Amino acid sequence: MKIKNSFLVFIVLVVIGILACSPDDDGPTTIVENDRTEQQLEDNQLLLEYLSTHYYNSSLFETPGNYTYSDIVITQLEQDEDGNFESLPNPEENTLLIDAVGDPLTVEFAGAEYQYYILQINEGGGESPAFTDAVRVRYEGSLASTTGNVFDESGEPTELTLQGDGVTSLGTIKGWQLVMPMFKTAENFTIEDDGAVTFNNYGTGVMFLPSGLGYYANFVAGIPPYSNLVFKFDLLQYEVVDHDGDGVPSFLEDIDNSGEVIDDDTDGDGLQNFRDADDDGDGVPTRFEDIDGDGDPTNDMSPVNPDLPRYLDPEATDSNQD
Repeated sequence: MKIKNSFLVFIVLVVIGILACSPDDDGPTTIVENDRTEQQLEDNQLLLEYLSTHYYNSSLFETPGNYTYSDIVITQLEQDEDGNFESLPNPEENTLLIDAVGDPLTVEFAGAEYQYYILQINEGGGESPAFTDAVRVRYEGSLASTTGNVFDESGEPTELTLQGDGVTSLGTIKGWQLVMPMFKTAENFTIEDDGAVTFNNYGTGVMFLPSGLGYYANFVAGIPPYSNLVFKFDLLQYEVVDHDGDGVPSFLEDIDNSGEVIDDDTDGDGLQNFRDADDDGDGVPTRFEDIDGDGDPTNDMSPVNPDLPRYLDPEATDSNQD
């Protein structure tokens, strides 16, 4: 699919600029970028060192309950006078992160192969969001370093749109788009007499991200360039997003199943399908190509090319407005 270079550059910058930026921030400042493949090798080594020298309070979670991200306590191993890390304290209560996260997850992104890690405390009992959806979460972001500085936290439920459109929202960093669909939302919730909402059996975990799935060469408040990141989170709810309001949920606009929506532009007009209300450029808005009127244009197949839905076939120009 064709994408205008100017917009591609814009999107690359966009997807690395939300979680640590408040509405009043000036946004990230970009420095000269290192080679992504070389930087990933360095980042992964640092992540492995972090996971091998930090542990969490695993015994707490052996008893079922609605634990929150704040209950997850990550601690660095003590060091002797020569700087060597000592053994894990109280192994019956604690677990090294490297032993808890399992094998790394791998993804191709921005021309490099990235590895990242997940600690799952609870999968959740609801449904999983797609990578383009909006999520309601609680979270804490910190540096994967000896300092472990916390750069962002939202103890109250906060809504984040995972995929930005560059206009109404910027979206999250790539790591969040990858990890959120691997967890599930709350199974249910109750509204207390005082109006407080209690969520039950929601997804809780920790993601350990290389800089390339975070802010990479950008400097944002509290995060130096090329910083590996740790996010503890609770996934509470989600909402399917249709960025262009054309009746096709944005995750279904990933026509080539690449895990990205910025590389799908059926009519080649430089406006990606998830932002384009007329995906095939035939002059008939996608929403009007829902001929059977069920609210879903994706199941209305073209009479000209039966393997294509009408909204992706410029030769099918019927409209439900006719």
